[in-house]
Amino acid sequence: MTDVINKNLYLIKEHVGIFKAANNYDIYDPESGEIIMECREPNLGFFTKLLRFTDYKRMTPFDVQIRTSDEQRLIRIQRGISIFLSKVEVRDHNNELLGGFAQKLFSIGGKFDVLDQNEQVLCSLEGNWVGWDFYFKDGETTLAHVTKKWGGLGAEMFTSADNYVLEINPEVPAEHPIRKLILAAVMCIDMVLKE
Repeated sequence: MTDVINKNLYLIKEHVGIFKAANNYDIYDPESGEIIMECREPNLGFFTKLLRFTDYKRMTPFDVQIRTSDEQRLIRIQRGISIFLSKVEVRDHNNELLGGFAQKLFSIGGKFDVLDQNEQVLCSLEGNWVGWDFYFKDGETTLAHVTKKWGGLGAEMFTSADNYVLEINPEVPAEHPIRKLILAAVMCIDMVLKE
């Protein structure tokens, strides 16, 4: 079950939809082209669905689950209503707290800290608005890099679908909880910073 979390390269494709409220992604192994994980928001409430089509979209709560292709939950990402700054919790397959994210106040280009279960900073996510490049950094060390992969003119113009490439530094140890936190954070970049 955990082999998929120890890979260093992922392609994340958002589901295409003109009028979609839920956040749904497929996570591919770029080498084999196979879907190795699915990211779904299965329990979306009625009022949350309505608000997702308004200017209040970035404030709505979410409960996103990343599962393996055989439906075993790896990660659960949760946020309540967000007024100014997002505070996101990440839980493992047993619903135990792994850590979370805390959005930075007045950051240019988007930034949040990746926290462990004791709210200690493990790394920071830093990005820019010009391109779609985000880096997970621990001091000067880059732990992972996320970039947007263009989905073609039709997908970009008429939908909100995005594709991302996540590359985790091979020096990040296998089975380390930061791998799950980084993967969870990639889902949050779109929901917290870019929507």
